Amino acid sequence: MNPSPLRWPRHLLWALPALALLAGCNGGDNTKPAPTHALATYNSATWDALPNVADNDLLAGFGSWRSACTRLKADPVWGATCAAAATVPQTPEAIRGFLKEHLQVYGLRSGNGSSTGLITGYYEPVYPGSLTQTQVANVPVYGVPEDMIIVALDSLYPELKGKRLRGRLEGRVLKPYDDAATIESKGTKAPVIAWLTDPMDLQFLQIQGSGRIQLDDGRQLRIGYADQNGHPYRPIGRWLVDQGELKKEDVTMGTIAAWAKAHPARIPELLGSNPSYVFFNRNPDSNEGPRGSLNVPLTSGYSVAVDRKVIPLGSLLWLSTTRPDGSSLVRPVAAQDTGGAITGEVRADLFWGTGDAAGQLAGDMKQQGQIWMLWPKGVALPKVPEVPDAP
Repeated sequence: MNPSPLRWPRHLLWALPALALLAGCNGGDNTKPAPTHALATYNSATWDALPNVADNDLLAGFGSWRSACTRLKADPVWGATCAAAATVPQTPEAIRGFLKEHLQVYGLRSGNGSSTGLITGYYEPVYPGSLTQTQVANVPVYGVPEDMIIVALDSLYPELKGKRLRGRLEGRVLKPYDDAATIESKGTKAPVIAWLTDPMDLQFLQIQGSGRIQLDDGRQLRIGYADQNGHPYRPIGRWLVDQGELKKEDVTMGTIAAWAKAHPARIPELLGSNPSYVFFNRNPDSNEGPRGSLNVPLTSGYSVAVDRKVIPLGSLLWLSTTRPDGSSLVRPVAAQDTGGAITGEVRADLFWGTGDAAGQLAGDMKQQGQIWMLWPKGVALPKVPEVPDAP
């Protein structure tokens, strides 16, 4: 929910995101490369293969996708399709005709051929706070530190595109930037955007990536991801499981918050188990949804975060899954966001909206589902990276 494709994981409180490991090698010519397979595959399908969708979901999903066309005018994949979509009437018949004329259906499969994968949810939280420090509101929400240096390596190593090093200069040496425990205990050289009333609210805000702060005068301050301290994300839910405090299947935002409320003295220990720390910026006040990695407002229920190595941003998808209560959820959705924990194969994170009700849905959403990609006719499919075979 920010313009950067590096937005950090939001709601996945248990699963560790995959880490990219960079390794040097000095083996001889007899070294054999490890066997690999494609991260995912695209299987051509007919329109009849798609599960039926209600007219209102078709209109909303198509509208969500078309809302990003302002960002995709010059895109080599979606530019022409977006231009053609501009004049399509908002009727189910017209939209179905347009889709069949311009797009081809591809079923998404994992590297092992499975057509199902994990569908989760995220949301935009609202937490109480203040623009000034008070006795109650004393948890700082930091902007980007003045002394943090960001190094991009892709100009020398194109394979590292999107990777960044973050640190602080000590003399002529670039050292890792402070971890979360150090920042929380000693502060950092960064502007304070606002003050929250609960350190757990800040942790959940960092996991979600953006949110709103409810001020005493009734206004809501909108903030979003700006950067991160360069340390790996480690889910606090995993720490609670490792400590024997929660069972893996019981880990949710609600159970973590309840544990923290019952053990206030151990909150620093809990938060310190995750060395990652997110810095924020203030977003313009508006009633629109938060902006995702494509830098367009997300649409509640019809925008998803994806792994852009498998699904390019801007893509139109057909999602078939269930709600947390088990009822069917089938609709077109727009790939408009990314997240560090949203990785690989058949995978999507559905944006549920703003506030507590959306948060409840997002927190409970751990469903199985299928994804079809609707891809422009005549355009080459994305080249999916190879990953090592399982040992």
